[in-house]
Amino acid sequence: MKKRVTLLLALMSASAMLAAGCGGGSESTGAEETGGDTSKEETASFEEKQEGDTFTVGFDQNFPPMGFVGDDGEYTGFDLDLAKEVCERQGWEFVPQPIAWETKDATLNSGEIDCIWNGFTMNGREDEYTWSDPYLDNQQVFVVRSDSGIESEEDLAGKIVDVQTESSAQAALDDNPELADTFGTLQVIPDYDTGFMELESGAVDAVAMDIVVASYQIESRGADFTILDESIASEEYGIGFAKGNEALRDTVQATLEEMAADGTMAEISEKWFGEDITTIGK
Repeated sequence: MKKRVTLLLALMSASAMLAAGCGGGSESTGAEETGGDTSKEETASFEEKQEGDTFTVGFDQNFPPMGFVGDDGEYTGFDLDLAKEVCERQGWEFVPQPIAWETKDATLNSGEIDCIWNGFTMNGREDEYTWSDPYLDNQQVFVVRSDSGIESEEDLAGKIVDVQTESSAQAALDDNPELADTFGTLQVIPDYDTGFMELESGAVDAVAMDIVVASYQIESRGADFTILDESIASEEYGIGFAKGNEALRDTVQATLEEMAADGTMAEISEKWFGEDITTIGK
């Protein structure tokens, strides 16, 4: 019996020593983990771009006229033209990168893209990105078929309304449940091309979207659509950079101000909208 007790005590003692050794390792690991937590709180570092570097712009390729696939299969649009001009002046290689809108933040924070530049609404996101100054004013509106008999927001009661996922229009409707709750159905769609096709076919009664995009779509499609006079919300477009990337933001902002001053920004706006609707320097 004593032998068994002695053996048991010996085993317990050995186990305790082993645990102590492991505990030492665990304490070291714990310190490293604490250090890791501390490092997470540090501000991410960003290298300043040099001539010849790439400048990768994240955009929704189904968002004309801001960014989309042209008839020639190439990426084009108002925002992309602005970004290309910035790159030409800085000596950077312009890289347009289509992104899934619902994963835009992860794509930006991973470093896969340098910014989100695509009719990107600043309002309500002020603390989530390092922003440029606003360069366009915008409104969220409803688009309906001209023969629908819908003339106001009140007429949308019981109707089917489309809105793009993760869009500013969706956020505006989320903030206005008194209006959204009157709809028969609020359908979330992947992009506005889908919304316009469904509106044309009569599958839905209205699409909630940016007025800048709505105006372009109506003109380019030659469709018999109407934009309701009432707006859901007013907002501003800006360029979103990863939080803390002030150096790149400042370089792009300064270049945009040069473009505004020498008339290049107005020329690009007139190309896409028929007039200068930009706000920088005004």
